[in-house]
This record gives sequence, C-alpha cells and structure tokens, in this order.
Amino acid sequence: MQTAIDQISDRTYRISTYVPDIGPGGFTFNQFLVDADEPLLYHTGMRALFPAVRAAVETVLPLSRLRWIAFAHLEADECGAVNEFLAAAPHAQVAHGALGCQLSLNDQCLRRPRPMRDGEVLQLGGAALARRVIEIATPHVPHNWESHMFFEEETGTLFCGDLLTQLGDGPPITGDDILDAAIAAEEVFHQTSLGPAVPATYRRLADLAPRQLAIMHGSAYAGDCPALLRAMADVYEQRFGCAAAAIPAQPLPGHDTPPPRR
Repeated sequence: MQTAIDQISDRTYRISTYVPDIGPGGFTFNQFLVDADEPLLYHTGMRALFPAVRAAVETVLPLSRLRWIAFAHLEADECGAVNEFLAAAPHAQVAHGALGCQLSLNDQCLRRPRPMRDGEVLQLGGAALARRVIEIATPHVPHNWESHMFFEEETGTLFCGDLLTQLGDGPPITGDDILDAAIAAEEVFHQTSLGPAVPATYRRLADLAPRQLAIMHGSAYAGDCPALLRAMADVYEQRFGCAAAAIPAQPLPGHDTPPPRR
C-alpha cells in the first residue's frame, strides 16, 4: 500500500492510500484535510491506516491542532481510526448528523460528538480564507440510515463520501468525465441502497452548485459537478430502477421551499 497527500484546492488536501488487490484495477481509500483555524479531517480510514494517515496529516499541520473529525457514515474505512485520532489529538471532536450521534457515536467515541441538524453550519475559521461547512443529511444515500455530507462554501467542496466511487488509482483530482467509471464501480460493488431517495438526493446536492467533489474512493472531481450529479441521478432512475417520484424534494439548507426539480 502507498499513501500520498496532494493539495486539491486552497488549504484542502486529499490523503489517498492505494490498495492494488481490491477489485479490478485496485482501489483507493481517501481522507480530506481542511487546514483552517479549526482544522477538519473528513474520514479517518481504517485502524490499520492510522499511522500512514497521521503521518500525512502532520506534513501539513501538527496533529495536536486537529479540531474536527467527520465522516459520511459508520464504516471501518470511514471512521475505523476515529478513537485513535481522538486519543492523539486532545482538542479534536467528532461532528456528525444528530441521528448518527444518537444511533452510535455517543456510545462509540472516546469523547462525546457534536450532533448537527440538517442545514446547521460549523465554523472552521481562517484569516485569509474563512471556512464554514454545512451539514447535509442524506439518509440511506448512498447507504446507511445515518449518512450525511458536508458542504464547504468558500471553495464549493462537497465532501460526498462513497458517491461516485471509481476503481483504480487515478489522479488526485480530475476534470475529465467520471460518469462511466462511477457506473462501472456501482456494477462491480452494488454499494448503493437502491431506493427512491437516491436520485432525489443527488439532485438536491446538485442544487448546491458544488465546484469540487471530495470523493472517498477514486479521484476528486473539479468539472461540472451539478451536471455530473444530475446525470448520475438519471442513471439510478433509468438503469438501476430507483423511483425518484416517490420522494418529495427537500429544501436546501437556508431555504424554506424545495428547489425546482430539474
């Protein structure tokens, strides 16, 4: 296994470990570090990856500065090393959707996590580039009841977990079309809970107009993110049989009415 760290936008870093013997062409496990007044690590990796991920973080900042730890949902590759990080970073705290805290994290974390409601803002600070992330609840998308995502407004980065998974060891970030690669990974792993919430959630995320997708497995994406998310919503409807019409559109954070369907 090889672990690399690359800057993918201003003070945002992708930490990636490539495992060649998973799936056809190998597989990457990615974490994302936001260097701000209150630094955020999104995903921890499995416990076995803790030394490598820790070493990568410390090329950017001392681990003692880490303030927030987050992840999309409860799986070993997302949060297996969470308590190792909490033990090594005395000021760090997990921030997660309220449901995930209630279901699991209040019991499992060394320190009590910060529960966040849908649309709530977490201030990371920063003198030159003020950072704030918005909590986006995405139950059952791509899987797990407690699933959620963070949207960082200043750089337009959507920390989207397992969405748009790709096989292989691509570049740290790409503007090339990754739709076919994401479809191929879905057909290999069948990782998505194929319910009616999937297309509606993809379209809700597209309406945030992200400029960069921080993807858990595969390259980060910096092309036309809304178009890619809407195209994948269509794929889940037309190819994988998800019925989006059964789920009403949800309002975006800070909006009182649902966005128009597109």
